[in-house]
Amino acid sequence: MEEKENLPETSTHEEEGKKETDLNLLFPGKKLDLNRLFPDGETKKLLHDLKRNKRDIERFVKSLHMEED
Repeated sequence: MEEKENLPETSTHEEEGKKETDLNLLFPGKKLDLNRLFPDGETKKLLHDLKRNKRDIERFVKSLHMEED
């Protein structure tokens, strides 16, 4: 057990190395500064994942329509 306690935490280093998400680029056309509205990194990640999931779902639905033809 002592060996695990001495290991460095990689999750915090990985998060620091990631490029910060620009919400204004992710959701264009909004009149508000979304980066100021949502300054928290976890919230930005959540919104980024939400946008990606929406895109994946739209692709899936589109593929279902193509299979019907």
